Amino acid sequence: MASSDFRSILRRGVVIPAHPLALNARRQLDERRQRALSRYYIAAGAGGLAVGVHTTQFAIRDPKIGLFKPVLTLAAEEMKGKSLVRIAGICGQTRQAVTEAEMLRELGYDAGLLSLSALRDASEDELIAHCKTVAEIVPIVGFYLQTAVGGRVLPYSFWRRFAEIKNVVAIKMAPFNRYQTLDVVRAVVESERDDIALYTGNDDNIVLDLLTPYWSRRIVGGLLGHWAVWTKRAVELLAECQAQRATLQRSVEVTDSNAAFFDAANGFAGCIAGLHEVLRRQGLLEGLWCLDPHETLGPGQREEIDRVYRAYPHLNDDEFVATHRDEWLR
Repeated sequence: MASSDFRSILRRGVVIPAHPLALNARRQLDERRQRALSRYYIAAGAGGLAVGVHTTQFAIRDPKIGLFKPVLTLAAEEMKGKSLVRIAGICGQTRQAVTEAEMLRELGYDAGLLSLSALRDASEDELIAHCKTVAEIVPIVGFYLQTAVGGRVLPYSFWRRFAEIKNVVAIKMAPFNRYQTLDVVRAVVESERDDIALYTGNDDNIVLDLLTPYWSRRIVGGLLGHWAVWTKRAVELLAECQAQRATLQRSVEVTDSNAAFFDAANGFAGCIAGLHEVLRRQGLLEGLWCLDPHETLGPGQREEIDRVYRAYPHLNDDEFVATHRDEWLR
């Protein structure tokens, strides 16, 4: 897949199951069932697969087990020739992470989901240096893993610096914590990087993550162990959430417009005059006059009404009023 292709798919928002490991009764790789899982996810409409991640079990990297490359290879073969995002986990200290990143590149993976669990005692500077080193080899997906399963607290300052790394393509947020999730989103917003896709890994808050407007950004999809089961329904759920986002965004737009019309900035002093101003612009009223001559637009209110007119042209009914105004005024 061309680099730009997987980036555009990530930004659009897709279901990315975190791929489990299929074993037989002897706890050996069951290749037939491993391939079947990949085929299931692809047939269900997943937009990509994440392999060699927490759900795949980190122990596959143990030299005595030796399943890291075989498992990645099987998934890569099943995804070959398909418009899917190929993500694989990257773990360990920098030397190990570099080796794994090189393997991902060799196997044709698009990006590495970068776990920082092994750098529990590293300073923020050391973490950023580690991330930059790996990002020189493959595009990286940041990973905020909850502390209950081996993650570490990563503050806003880390994510703000992380967002400056050129080869960051997405961030999976899975701290299972609202404050920490907002740290990541705010860092990306303030970096002004609109090419970094935000993905939920918060299994305890999937739907609300996908529906909630976060300032100027949204969490566009999910990279989830939860979506390794009931995957077809997960694809349908994401589509439903994406359809509902427009309604939630409209809620914010209507509230913002109301703030301008009702003069919220000045304690609602111009709440009636603001409505009169809109009706005056539409030609239905001649002026803003109220019975109380002191009741008029608040400071800056006219400019605020100008702003919401520009920002939300789809909300006004000026065209409808213009079509019928003379009829109503006869």
